[in-house]
Amino acid sequence: MPPLPELTPATEWFWRAGADGKLRIQGCTDCGKLVHPPAPICPRCRSRSHAPAVVSGLATVAGYTINAQQWSPDLPPPYVIATVALAEDPDVRLTTNIVGCEPAEVRIGQQVAVRFDPHEDVWLPVFAPTGAPDDDIDVGDPIRYTPRKPVSDKRFEHDSVLSGIGRSRLGRRLLVDPLELTVDACLEAVADAGLRLDDIDGLSTYPGGFAGAGMSEGGVTALEEALRIHPTWHNGGGDLPGPGGALVAAMLAVSAGLCRHVLCFRTVWESTYRTLRLGGSGGRAAGSMMAWRLPFGAMSAANWIGMNATRYLHRYGATREMLGAIAINGRANAARNPAAIYRDPLTMDDYLSARMVSSPFGLYDCDVPCDGSIAVIVSAADAAADLPKPAVRVVAAGTQILERTSWDQGVLTHEPQVLGQSEHLWSRTELRPDDVDLALLYDGFSFNAVSWLEGLGFCGFGETQDWLDGGRSIAPDGRLPLNPHGGQLSEGRTHGFGFLYEAVAQLRHEAGDRQVPDVRTAVVSTGGGTPSGVFLMQRDA
Repeated sequence: MPPLPELTPATEWFWRAGADGKLRIQGCTDCGKLVHPPAPICPRCRSRSHAPAVVSGLATVAGYTINAQQWSPDLPPPYVIATVALAEDPDVRLTTNIVGCEPAEVRIGQQVAVRFDPHEDVWLPVFAPTGAPDDDIDVGDPIRYTPRKPVSDKRFEHDSVLSGIGRSRLGRRLLVDPLELTVDACLEAVADAGLRLDDIDGLSTYPGGFAGAGMSEGGVTALEEALRIHPTWHNGGGDLPGPGGALVAAMLAVSAGLCRHVLCFRTVWESTYRTLRLGGSGGRAAGSMMAWRLPFGAMSAANWIGMNATRYLHRYGATREMLGAIAINGRANAARNPAAIYRDPLTMDDYLSARMVSSPFGLYDCDVPCDGSIAVIVSAADAAADLPKPAVRVVAAGTQILERTSWDQGVLTHEPQVLGQSEHLWSRTELRPDDVDLALLYDGFSFNAVSWLEGLGFCGFGETQDWLDGGRSIAPDGRLPLNPHGGQLSEGRTHGFGFLYEAVAQLRHEAGDRQVPDVRTAVVSTGGGTPSGVFLMQRDA
């Protein structure tokens, strides 16, 4: 049995609606707009009046993935997870399962009808093919957004510099206290900036002290207690512009005069956490995202992003070789990075023959869970002259949310929360993609990097496969070198901070054997799928 959704006053009616065999979606009683997931206000007319509305239960498969990974003993693969668009309004979608056929028979554009799978007090809406001819719909296609006009000419980014970087050991199952890794990285960053611990008057982290599943060392409180420093300002949490939001907050604090040297840090210990089998899922799926995904076996971002990647391949005629070029480039670069976890050569045959995880993603499309910590220091801009190493300046930051913060209700051809932030970045600078020498782009999955390449305008929507030129365009000597440290696909999943570390090292020209020649300008993204962020950085003149 899959994890069942938690029943709340706002959702109970949805999960129990199937008792009479009818699918119900929240409907605005004033303008008729269908709204999913349920919300207390209509997004079209802003009415607060709503009620469950019976719909036909007919839908179209807009994206899907065949899950091959056994995430739970209770969910044997393979099974199909899909995004289906309702016949009444294709902009209203459900994440669900496709049943009643073999997984290989599922197709984008397939017409399906609801069935209900009862479990305890819940009726899960799943869908089965109707046998009607395929009829794909235009849904979830990408657009170039127009960001809000800046409220002033002031750029908070220009009031600070990145002054120091530090990194602990990276590895699989280090079996080390995560706070120890954090202290290692932080002390190295402080020394790298030529500072003393007493100089640190700010702390900033992502996702904060309450993150579970090996995603944090305990946050600001744990580090402050370990180091016994006394910051005048501190920040920690997950509702930020991606992991790099810790730096955005730090730059804002420095610009406001709250502090002068902010120690930003990010620690993961997923591998050790899983080895020790700490915690447990227990209970029911809750929250604004998991309650709508876990009941259908969509246990991983591999499933959520895999559905969008499948639609991208269908929409633009691309193949898995496009994704393979990203993975192979990362592995070739990691061979020159002594800190990378995986450094052995990878060929296209290796890539294509690897076991599937969640289509179209195989083993080498997925980043590497690891243990490690990375720290970056944000200092006041006037400290640059006193630093022992070249300062790195943030030219612009892109943070604006212009898409729905959802995995299935907005764009379906790209990773969510990439396109809006990309446009916002370019609205805050006169530089353009042709001015960029190096790209450090989030690659939790190979497809993430494709989304960022297109979102940032290095090539058009759907053009990545040709633009990559078999991987030559992103090689160290290509038109846009990509992830020279190996990215998260080979170096290890440090959730965005590894890209920040590498950007500073490259812009200082301190990257050793993996150094890209003559780098002056780099673009760095630190997330996607949640509110994310992206930076444009330059070496100090």
